[in-house]
Amino acid sequence: MEDNTEELINRTDYGGSIPVDNVQALASKDLKDVPVRYIRLDIESEEVLADESLQIPVIDISRLAAAGQLGYDDELAKLHVACRDWGFFQLVNHGISEAIDAMKKVTEEFFKLPLDEKMKYAQLPSTIEGYGQAFVLSEEQKLDWGDMLFLLPLPVSLRNLRFWPKNPNSFRETLDVYSNKLCGVSMKLFKLISINLGIEPEVMGKKFDLENCTQGIRMNYYPPCPEARKVLGLAPHSDATGLTLLVQVNEVQGLQIKKNSKWVPIKPIPGSIIVNVGDVMEIMSNGEYGSIEHRAVVDFEKERLSIAAFHSPGLEAMVGPLPELVKGKTPKYKTIDAHEYVKLTINSKLDGKCPIDHMKIQ
Repeated sequence: MEDNTEELINRTDYGGSIPVDNVQALASKDLKDVPVRYIRLDIESEEVLADESLQIPVIDISRLAAAGQLGYDDELAKLHVACRDWGFFQLVNHGISEAIDAMKKVTEEFFKLPLDEKMKYAQLPSTIEGYGQAFVLSEEQKLDWGDMLFLLPLPVSLRNLRFWPKNPNSFRETLDVYSNKLCGVSMKLFKLISINLGIEPEVMGKKFDLENCTQGIRMNYYPPCPEARKVLGLAPHSDATGLTLLVQVNEVQGLQIKKNSKWVPIKPIPGSIIVNVGDVMEIMSNGEYGSIEHRAVVDFEKERLSIAAFHSPGLEAMVGPLPELVKGKTPKYKTIDAHEYVKLTINSKLDGKCPIDHMKIQ
């Protein structure tokens, strides 16, 4: 794998995150009192649904391999309902379990490394990639109880290998395979979603294929916390992407989505990929599909790890309602170029659906 540093665009004008203390190191000190910047007293009063029967839809992508096969129409209709009514679903029989298992392994190994080894890949000022925390924009804002490693594997020509760990030694090769396999799954989903929206599959497919897609992969580590009910691993937000594909690394649950103003805990099916509609998809579909607020909670005793892959149009694209979907209709969202959209999202702290509110036409 070659280092294409000379070909990198200047990403520094997008902004970055203010450096903060490493949460994994903080948690290792056997704290009795969690620092006040992590404490969120308001979350204790928010309702979490205890009814485990309410779960996000499950989509079997093996039934969507070709139009006309047994179960295709029913599964396609289920996908439409999942995107329209939930904004979240679990994907099974995706065919990339081997790549997922390998990525889980190197992710666990990376976060087990000594802090000084992990810090070799620390974020630099005004950059979005690297090891640390994202969306910290002021010295006063509340902090998330978690650390992350964020990388941009696609497009390949713009990979910045300065942030790709060499330890574990199989990390780079494993991420390369994982990135390509996940992009393949996402392309299938974008084409199926196009069919459900009544447009040609290639309309959306071209915006998110290997040559044009921007893919970010975020590996999350949420340490146990003695005041787990007063902190959040990740603040409530919607994803500023087209589709996000998430895998759970270990068995500790923590993902919750907002449904009818209540938080619904998600129980991942072993081996599944959890998919959610992002803000870009809401904008492109002119509101037919909506992005959903979600958050990560943490455990009192056990660490939680997950890997999220964000798929967005390339930097040369325009972000706005697809022309095919607003013929004779009123666009509900502005159209701006992808550079401006990236700046908007990176320079917004995680706060509900704040970025997409800026895109709505009032």
